[in-house]
Amino acid sequence: MRGTGWALVSVALVSAAQLLMKWGMAQLPPVATFLSATELSIQHVDPLALLSIVIGIVFYALSLLCWLKVLHALPLSRAYPLLSLSYVLVGIATAVLPCFAEPITLLKIAGIASVLIGVWLIHSEGEAPV
Repeated sequence: MRGTGWALVSVALVSAAQLLMKWGMAQLPPVATFLSATELSIQHVDPLALLSIVIGIVFYALSLLCWLKVLHALPLSRAYPLLSLSYVLVGIATAVLPCFAEPITLLKIAGIASVLIGVWLIHSEGEAPV
């Protein structure tokens, strides 16, 4: 697999990590409960939520390993903009997946399109001289 392929895998992993951790955290009591509770039972914690968070952290670590391969294979000026594709994936996923059901607005669509156009411009072959 070449640099761009590793970058896409890294982006997919980091996007999945964000989604898993967000879902897991939404299932847990507020952090203030943990900070102020003198006795908080494990019964208050959903094991599936904890598993989701742990898997998210593992995905982050795997994403980092992929990203190291990217940095070895591509110039940073071409590699780094690919990370912004995670904004696109997470934005679409939170609008489509019922567990998030976040609204998709015209401004969000414009933002996603802007990111995609920007990445495409940076990675297009026929770069115009400045």
